[in-house]
Formats: sequence, structure tokens, C-alpha cells
Amino acid sequence: MKILKFKKKIKLLNKKNFHQERLNNKSINLININFDQKKAFEKISRRSNNYIKQSFDVAFEIIKTGKITKLINGPISKKHFLGNKYLGITEYISRKFSKKKNCMLIYNKELSVCPITTHLPLKQVVRKINKKVISEKIELISNFFKKNVGFNPKIAVLGLNPHCESIHKFNEDEKIIKPLIKKLQKKYSISGPFPADTTFLKKNRKNFNVIVGMYHDQVLTPIKTIYEYDAINITIGLPFLRVSPDHGPNEKMLGKNKSNPFSLIKAISFLDKV
Repeated sequence: MKILKFKKKIKLLNKKNFHQERLNNKSINLININFDQKKAFEKISRRSNNYIKQSFDVAFEIIKTGKITKLINGPISKKHFLGNKYLGITEYISRKFSKKKNCMLIYNKELSVCPITTHLPLKQVVRKINKKVISEKIELISNFFKKNVGFNPKIAVLGLNPHCESIHKFNEDEKIIKPLIKKLQKKYSISGPFPADTTFLKKNRKNFNVIVGMYHDQVLTPIKTIYEYDAINITIGLPFLRVSPDHGPNEKMLGKNKSNPFSLIKAISFLDKV
């Protein structure tokens, strides 16, 4: 705060009875987790990873009391914090609450996207594409929109293959995705499979609230190109609302006070409204 010339009082809270305290915006209200920093803006290290874990542990402990139903976390380096134990923070948090059914939704009020598989290498994606997983994600998305946004979403589903075509005998778009969508249309406003290379064109995307893709970059690349920082990452399927900015940390920006805060502001604003 001294480096950034930011003046505000800090109010330390006790995690056991923090909910009994009167909170206001005159102070920064904190539960202290000891970081043992040597200097401000230290780079990622074993110590910082331990600090993040302790912070999550305290947050989870509070959430399980039922006193808090919303959680925001800032950008976290998955490579350093998770190692090879989890695919992403979505899976890390879901596992802590024994929730196998989860969904990553990159949310913008105009258009949101969801990847069926998250941080998988491309060569592993095909093995994870099946009717059960897709159905679970569609159900989670639909329930989320009806409960938190207030309407039944129009969902487009992308095919796995370029133009939804394949030279192989087994075409996932024809054998898995197409018949599943036909079945799900009895319950949801859903259509597809559509070719990924044209669905995000302006005249096409305006017909939908959510576009569901088969793998991470199939939908995250276009949504970030269109809206940049005007989107947030929501984990659906948890017993609470968890959101974060839709981007990772930028170590090159540490200590420079130049990072774009817009996605974090959008995350705070979203939770303030729901």
C-alpha cells in the first residue's frame, strides 16, 4: 500500500466470528493469513503457494459454516500452484467439496461460453467427449441461468471436428453430439452441432446466450477476442457461487500497477447483484 500510495485503514477480522462484526467501506476488512513476505510483490514461490492454499482453506472453512455463499479469487498460476494434481482451479475447488459435476462458464451478459473439457491436451479431448458429460454441463448451465440470471438460455453446441465433418468412420458430431442434442431439445432451448469457425460471427452469435464447445480454446479464444476483459469465470455446480477474473496472472506486471482490473471489477459487480 505504501508503494502504491494507497491510503486506507485495515481492519483485522477473526475468522471464527467475523460475521458478527460491522463491516463498511471505510476500512479494508481482512482475515490475516501469514505470508511472511520479505518485500512487496514477490514472485511466485513455494511460500506464495502455501499462502494461497491457506487462504483457500480458510475460505472453504467459512463457506462450510453457511455464513458465506459467494467466493472470489484472483488470478492464480495453475502451473505453480496445482502442479499436475488438478486440471485447473475449477477442479481443485470442486474436489474440495466432493462435487464431480462442475462446469466452467466464461460469462458475459451478451454471450457466455462453456468448454466441455477444460485444460486437457488436445490429444486427450476425444476420449472425454461423451453424452453423459455433455448432458451434465447443459443441465448445470440451464439451471444456473434460470436461478441467477433469470431466464432460460438459448444454447448453441459446437461440433468437435472442423465443419462438423470427418474422414473417419466414427464421426463424434454425427454419432454423439447430434443425437444427444435432438434428445435434449425436449427439455432445453438447444441446437447444433454447429461449425466452430462460423458460429462466433456477429450475425450467428446474436441468436444465442451460451455457446458450448468441446475443448478449452475452441470457445475461450473467440470470447476473449470479442470481449477481452469484459467477462468473468464462474464455476457452476458448487454449493456456493465462485467467480474469478477470466485471465491468469501476469508476472511481468508485478509491482508496476499497470494490470487491467476490469475483469475483477466485473466479478465483484456480478456477485453484488446475484
